[in-house]
Amino acid sequence: MRRFAAMLFFAIVARPVLALATGLRVLGREHLPTAGPAVIAANHNSHLDVIALLSLFPLRQLHRVRPVAAADHFQKPGFVGWMARTLLNIIPIDRSGQGAEAAIAPVCDALDRGEIVVIFPEGTRGAPEVMVRFRRGSSVLAERYPEVPFVPVYLHGLGKSLPRGEWRFVPFASEAHFGKPLRVADGDTMPMAERLQADVEAMAAGTTLARWAED
Repeated sequence: MRRFAAMLFFAIVARPVLALATGLRVLGREHLPTAGPAVIAANHNSHLDVIALLSLFPLRQLHRVRPVAAADHFQKPGFVGWMARTLLNIIPIDRSGQGAEAAIAPVCDALDRGEIVVIFPEGTRGAPEVMVRFRRGSSVLAERYPEVPFVPVYLHGLGKSLPRGEWRFVPFASEAHFGKPLRVADGDTMPMAERLQADVEAMAAGTTLARWAED
């Protein structure tokens, strides 16, 4: 039932709305994972980030794509919690400060099942079009799974629609830029969090879309 509900939501709601209201353009689509285990690592400015990324996958594959989300926010009773569990199929993460190893345990379980995991290494939504330092959780995860590809993604423009602390929806042009997959097994000694951030920042510097001016 959950699988069917998610497919229906993305087919008749998410995809049409994103196409009409956001004009989402995808670059580097060839780097979108077609099977797991794999990790997608993107910057995070809007509630739409997760929906935009999931909308790019075939409907029949959605149940194998699992976005990481804060348990304290998205497992609450009510519509938001229901949507996160049923339509987005989140992996709830405990942010109570128990340490990186414990926090990534549910993510490890998903990768062990061959799923595609979506993470936001900044750890929270930031101000529109502002990127902060990626946290070390992705590095810890990559060291445990050296052969698993980590795909860096730069999301641009979505930060002006449903940004942190607001529920406004503003039509705009947006972009999802996928970079080449990274692996610890590649032999690069730089921590994965730093490698991901370097690639995402490089894609940000190369965007052809205008940046939103500060309010």
